[in-house]
Amino acid sequence: MEETNLNQTIRCIVKLGGAAITCKNELEKINEENLETVSSQLRQAMNLGSCSNKVIGMDWSKRDGVSDISSTLADIDDQCQFTVDFSRFVVVHGAGSFGHFQASKSGVHKGGLIQPLVKAGFVATRISVTTLNLEIVRALAREGIPSIGMSPHSCGWSTSERNVASADFSGVSKAIDSGFIPVLHGDAVFDDSLGCTILSGDVIIRHLAEHLRPEYVVFLTDVSGVYDRPPTDPNAVLLREIAVGEDGKWSVVKPTPQSMNKQVEIIVAAHDTTGGMVTKISEAALIAKLGIDVYIVKAATSHSLKALRGELRHNIPDDWLGTVIRFSR
Repeated sequence: MEETNLNQTIRCIVKLGGAAITCKNELEKINEENLETVSSQLRQAMNLGSCSNKVIGMDWSKRDGVSDISSTLADIDDQCQFTVDFSRFVVVHGAGSFGHFQASKSGVHKGGLIQPLVKAGFVATRISVTTLNLEIVRALAREGIPSIGMSPHSCGWSTSERNVASADFSGVSKAIDSGFIPVLHGDAVFDDSLGCTILSGDVIIRHLAEHLRPEYVVFLTDVSGVYDRPPTDPNAVLLREIAVGEDGKWSVVKPTPQSMNKQVEIIVAAHDTTGGMVTKISEAALIAKLGIDVYIVKAATSHSLKALRGELRHNIPDDWLGTVIRFSR
């Protein structure tokens, strides 16, 4: 894998959960309200200040409901107004209702690229996930965030028996050092053994964390954090703190196991080809083992804004709703 040579440290890697930014049970439908709020919160978290508080939108393309883009360009009165100063973030998003259905129907995640259905599904899956990536980049750009979409498949990521075998970080590093916010996503990639598979955003985040060593990582989801059972269960308990040991195994710290007196039970949606919450917790635990705190929190809430801003690193208020995963030495 390519080594990274960053001039400065990364502040945060953010995972936008597919279920949080799309309507997961409606094919290729974006949750516009959530995406807009998340984009605004990311701007607030990233913004280090500039010579103008005015948001200068960077999406100069024509879109539904906007017939004239000249008004956007007219907002840029001078070079000073256009100056932006953002802390160094990386964004990775899941697919949600984009890509999962195509991959599941065709069996892309199982491999077998020589089969016509799988090959067609590989194409269809990538069309779907890159479509979502573009819409997320545009949403961030409208908030004045200098974001660049970067597809893992096109950037040289590949796997072997579903484990990452190759990952070129040079493009990500160059984008960060040039003042951009890279926006990656779960993708269909080539696999040396299977022919192809699905590389989840959660796995991508772990590898980025290993190489970029951010100060903290935030997973934005459609629920308040990790529960001891499906959150739809009325008896579900929010796991507020999870500790990861030297051996990589994790255990619940808050609430105490004695007060819970039950096993943790997690399910995965039938169409989810990336492992759902099981993969999320496993990858988050591996990140925490690096000494990097991980926060799992519901997107587009006051709790997510606190996590994105890094306000929880030294003290977590009792009224904060979410799950923190930390390394326990």
